[in-house]
Amino acid sequence: MLNNFEQLAGLADHDIDLIQAALFIAQREYPDLDVPTYLAQIDAHAKAVQHQLNDATDAEHILETLNNYLFKQQGFSGNLDDYYDPRNSLLNDVLDRKSGIPISLSIIYMEIGKRLGLDLEGVCFPGHFLVRFNVAGGAIVLDPFFGGMSLDETELYERLEQHVELETDESLEDYLAPASNKAILVRLLRNLRVIHIQKAAAEKALHYSDWIIRLTPDNADEYLMRGKLYQQLDCYLPALKDYQHYLHMDVSDDEAERVRAEVIRLQHSDLHIH
Repeated sequence: MLNNFEQLAGLADHDIDLIQAALFIAQREYPDLDVPTYLAQIDAHAKAVQHQLNDATDAEHILETLNNYLFKQQGFSGNLDDYYDPRNSLLNDVLDRKSGIPISLSIIYMEIGKRLGLDLEGVCFPGHFLVRFNVAGGAIVLDPFFGGMSLDETELYERLEQHVELETDESLEDYLAPASNKAILVRLLRNLRVIHIQKAAAEKALHYSDWIIRLTPDNADEYLMRGKLYQQLDCYLPALKDYQHYLHMDVSDDEAERVRAEVIRLQHSDLHIH
């Protein structure tokens, strides 16, 4: 077993253990977190569902049993009362409190389901993480935040239109593509970063930016975001380096012009560069 998130981030996507990675993220807030204990909880939940199946192998029956176990018997649910509580994004807290946000509940749901042989994949749907249950001829889209409910095409379009305007060459299916493990982890990390930015905790947000860049080193916008966080902390030299890295990544929009101006300002200012 790997010992930390940095080691895990260097793996190929298919070699990443998603639940282990999410627990490594939680170790940022809980340095003494016993990851194996929480991994064992996932295994125990899967075994409890398996016990209720009585050797049934029909995938839809397994899914129904999983939903009944996780959301009715165990009481896992979406946290509507305090959605932006950072504990909703930390997998140990979600397992302990049985409450979370769409992505954290989905990770737990998928990991238990996979141990039961279900073909489940995450979907980075705009505004609300979802799960694909792959079946013959297509997929059923599920929402673990609301008890594993299935969503039909009309409901999905309604949700999508709240966040994006479809281009003429786009379809709903484009937004239902399976997410890679790294994409799921990046989304989880961005949630935590946003929460800490809202709490004016730039130093904590910066740590999550570091991890996001470890996972997506070719994403120019992430260097820009980290540079802004460094600048908020009066760390002008690393801010300058991130801004310059951003500009070297073939960006050519209005934001790039603003960053060029800021680079010039920093280079010619009397700010203490450190």
